[in-house]
Amino acid sequence: MAKGIMTYDVGEQVDLHLLIKSSTKGIASNGKPFLTLILQDQSGDIEAKLWDAKQNDELTYAAQTIVKVVGDIHHYRGRNQLKLRNIRPVAENEQIRIDDFLETAPIPKHDMMDTIMQYIFDMKNPNIQRVTRHLLKKYGQEFADYPAATKNHHEFVSGLAYHVVSMLHLAKSIVDLYPSLDRDLLYSGIILHDLGKVKELSGPVSTTYTVEGNLIGHISIMVTEIAKAAEELGIDSEEILILQHLVLSHHGKGEWGSPKPPMVKEAEILHYIDNLDAKMNMMDRALEHVKPGEYTERIFALENRSFYKPTFHNESS
Repeated sequence: MAKGIMTYDVGEQVDLHLLIKSSTKGIASNGKPFLTLILQDQSGDIEAKLWDAKQNDELTYAAQTIVKVVGDIHHYRGRNQLKLRNIRPVAENEQIRIDDFLETAPIPKHDMMDTIMQYIFDMKNPNIQRVTRHLLKKYGQEFADYPAATKNHHEFVSGLAYHVVSMLHLAKSIVDLYPSLDRDLLYSGIILHDLGKVKELSGPVSTTYTVEGNLIGHISIMVTEIAKAAEELGIDSEEILILQHLVLSHHGKGEWGSPKPPMVKEAEILHYIDNLDAKMNMMDRALEHVKPGEYTERIFALENRSFYKPTFHNESS
């Protein structure tokens, strides 16, 4: 099996098939066009520049195109980049599938969905349980396949479900420690908090924002969906308002995208759990690619910090 792109060290030569995750046109200081390509396989992704791009290169090397690349890994501004020496689209007779290049959650999606359904079955509040089941049934297929984001955390196939499962496990431990928390409300808030991303994002491959995602966003989308679900189910109770508040406030602050700060205990805890799981995912994935005694690439979403892997941690840590 070929090495993954993220397993190459600086100075090593790369000769691989990769999937173009995104392609962005720019103009260099000499006035010539270039393309910034994000190339991926199941190990992760890396940036490459296609300099002196020709007029048809923007179409030839568009997102979701599989390419054969030859180049070298070098370090630039705290991150590894692939310096291209040759790139070409794959031929039809090479019979290479996009699925072969997609990073996926480490747990099978049907197992994750079973876990989430069990948390719903454990709910005692009928109004919260019915709304949660209704919305998960409505968007279950997309929920099981979509990433949680376009970048930064859980940005892989089934990343959204994986993020939610991890958060639910965290919530269970926290509620066991602090039984004054409303278990049903917190579980439902976790399951629904990012469900609007199935409308905000384009899908699991070469994920971008939809028009609805750009103009409205997943938080507002889900607040509306909760209201619709309650109306369809004939539920008119305070639980619906509080669930909407949990979704509205889960980013914590206005500057982070929440129209309201958490003003209910479970909303505050939801914000902490969401933040913790996202940051753990960022750190773990970055540290996977460094040896003990080395630093990760800078992680933009974590104040552009690098993280050190202690030498007493073995290679599998």
